[in-house]
Amino acid sequence: MTTVELDIPRPPAEVFAVLADGWTYAGWVVGATHIRAVDKGWPAVGARIHHSVGTWPLQLKDQTVVRSVVPGDSLELHAKAWPFGTALVRFELTATADGTRVSMAEKAVEGPGALVPEAVQALVLQPRNRETLLRLSDVVVRGDHR
Repeated sequence: MTTVELDIPRPPAEVFAVLADGWTYAGWVVGATHIRAVDKGWPAVGARIHHSVGTWPLQLKDQTVVRSVVPGDSLELHAKAWPFGTALVRFELTATADGTRVSMAEKAVEGPGALVPEAVQALVLQPRNRETLLRLSDVVVRGDHR
């Protein structure tokens, strides 16, 4: 899996509050452009965010599903964007003296993306996911999710 990390100057509970608000997803996930619906109970295992990926008029409608969750600690997602494939995405939160270290790991697991060697996936995923974490930090620090 390709992993990036970022320190966010807020406690894990505040960071997780953004992860737990599916309606904020398009505001910090690079590539997600529109949230159509969020299942009741998000981020419970099996709950979904129904979203669009890409720019109009070439948007794909798909979904992201929670695979596992430990509130305040971790969230694992199965992100779909067919016909390109699906990815496993894992967020882990670790308390630090100044806030939270967020680790984001991703790997293509189905479809054409899964045929790409991990080293090549990393060339695309590292900058994309670094930007995703920077956007997540902005949402958390500004308190836009409240």
